[in-house]
Amino acid sequence: MPVRPRLTPAMANARRAVRELLAELDLEPGSLLLVACSGGADSMALAAAAAFEVPKAGHKVGAVIVDHGLQSDSQEVADQAANRCSALGLAPVLIEQVRVNPKGEGLEAAARDARYAALEKVRVDQSASYVLLGHNQDDQAETVLLGLARGSGLRSISGMPKIDTERSLVRPLLEITREELRQSCLDQGLEFWDDPHNQDESFLRVRVRKLAGEL
Repeated sequence: MPVRPRLTPAMANARRAVRELLAELDLEPGSLLLVACSGGADSMALAAAAAFEVPKAGHKVGAVIVDHGLQSDSQEVADQAANRCSALGLAPVLIEQVRVNPKGEGLEAAARDARYAALEKVRVDQSASYVLLGHNQDDQAETVLLGLARGSGLRSISGMPKIDTERSLVRPLLEITREELRQSCLDQGLEFWDDPHNQDESFLRVRVRKLAGEL
């Protein structure tokens, strides 16, 4: 029998967030949920928490990995994320490859649009109720700052919704910090991927993230 890691505060908080979200959703028994997993610490922490909580609530949980093809090792990163999700017991685990065509707002926006389109395609194909996203408290703060920087005004203050019924997206981790989610992975011995794009200051979100860290 495999030895389970000792439950730590970081692990417990991620599980609690998923459990509380499930209680808010009006799900039919046996519904399928899909974790959007990049292989990074946030989504791996979410995958682990969902693997523990969703079956307990009487539902099924799988994962979808979107391969944007923007880096030379993107296929390898996607395969590793899929293997880790499968090891956690998620099923089905699917890799969706997309083509990113930068236009208008640039590469960052094009990648985001392609990702959301792919997630919705897989959700519909698998008849899943919702896709779970790993956005955290830091992401929420960055989103608000980005909105203000783009002149979105008061609309940006609301940030990302926890439950987006229109797009069938849910974000259980919005009240948990990036650092705590990373710690949750470390506590469980979960390997994760650090996206080099998160350090690339050619992306506006990265510049905003570094600015927020200095405030």
